[in-house]
Amino acid sequence: MNLLRIIFSILLPPLGVFLTVGIGGQFWINIILTILGYIPGVVHAVWIIARDGKL
Repeated sequence: MNLLRIIFSILLPPLGVFLTVGIGGQFWINIILTILGYIPGVVHAVWIIARDGKL
C-alpha cells in the first residue's frame, strides 16, 4: 500500500498525504508546499508516508 501512496505522491502530493493521515495539519502543510513548489510538496509527502510506516 505504501508503494501506491508514493506513486500518488509523485503525481499529486496532497493525495498521498490525504490517504496516509487524512485531512489534518500535515495535509494543509503539504498543499501549501505544493503550491509554493512542486518538489517540496513531493518530498514532504514521501516523508509523511515513510514516517507513517515506522509508527
